[in-house]
Amino acid sequence: MKRSTLSESSVIKSLSSSLLLAIIALLGIGVVQVYSSSYVLATENYGDGLFFFKRQLTFAFAGFAILMLTIHTPWRWIEKYAWVCWAFSAIGVALTFIPGLGVRVGGAYRWLYLPGGYRFEPAEILKVSFVLFVASLFCRKENILSRIPKFVLFFALAIPLFLLLKQPDFGTFTIIILVGLGLLFAFGLPWKYIISALVVSVPAFYFLVMTVPYRRARVMTFLDPWSDPANKGFQVIQSMLSFHSGGITGVGLGQGQGKLFFLPEAHTDFTMAVFGEELGFIGFCTLLILYGFVVFKTFQISFKAKDTFRKCLALGFALIFSFSVFINMGVALGLVPTKGLTLPFLSYGGSSLLCLCFLFGLVINIENSIDSDTLKPVRRGKVFGS
Repeated sequence: MKRSTLSESSVIKSLSSSLLLAIIALLGIGVVQVYSSSYVLATENYGDGLFFFKRQLTFAFAGFAILMLTIHTPWRWIEKYAWVCWAFSAIGVALTFIPGLGVRVGGAYRWLYLPGGYRFEPAEILKVSFVLFVASLFCRKENILSRIPKFVLFFALAIPLFLLLKQPDFGTFTIIILVGLGLLFAFGLPWKYIISALVVSVPAFYFLVMTVPYRRARVMTFLDPWSDPANKGFQVIQSMLSFHSGGITGVGLGQGQGKLFFLPEAHTDFTMAVFGEELGFIGFCTLLILYGFVVFKTFQISFKAKDTFRKCLALGFALIFSFSVFINMGVALGLVPTKGLTLPFLSYGGSSLLCLCFLFGLVINIENSIDSDTLKPVRRGKVFGS
């Protein structure tokens, strides 16, 4: 009887979470946005204007199920098997290079074939599992990782990141590196190592960008998209024109013109431009406020969590979500070089949506467990003993 009462209390607490309500709102907005941005493309290519909408709706229901399941997963399981998620996602990234399993799209091997004509992108779950793995490393003395040599753990982290560059998926690689540096800084990595990492990272990123022709071209286009408006600058220019057409109030849901094959990747990478055109500056600001609330709540949950593992998870997830939103919106507005990263919840894609639901299921799980924490708050320097 007591166990039943506690379970019901947990469910009620989860359903009353403002963060959960915000995620549900984003799921709903995302499904509508996929319908609006993909209808013309789906009609032209598949003879069914609802092709992408029906798939995204299926992903949304599956994602919500994953969200609720993760919210009520016992923490002893998550803490014990967090590193397993990284292992499976790393294997998934490696499998994309195997002929017959990996799917090549636009010159990149990022997806795996799944039954029913679906595809899965292992790099999406790799971002989430990276934070889980790093959190486990911070608590290394308390789990199975304490019995594994440090150099083995280093290669366990480095090899999947190397494979991301080989796919190539420079966007996911960049986000993981930024999140990793943020976590190391927040949890006490001495300043000399932080400065050393920056000294190495800046020229390394310069080399990775400027020595690869298509990445270099994206940077040059970002600096002056009008130098080649019909080719390299076409995407960014069409995106900015869509925002301009939307004005303050927008042209109306479903009435945008940019998605009529003027705006490439209207239902994925540049869905924000469609949203801005149809709902205008007011709609854009409303969405930005909703995103901001989710980021604020996740950072707040990290601040309130009292043990290292959960504090690290919430902070890492907040950084992943923040960087993903910033980069996608920055690309659509011409503020950062073009990069193929989806906009969380609004872009079409099952891999991204399911992994986001898993991510925020863990965050809300942390929020629900805060009241039961008995450990003292972790301060900077606690993990690394600096």
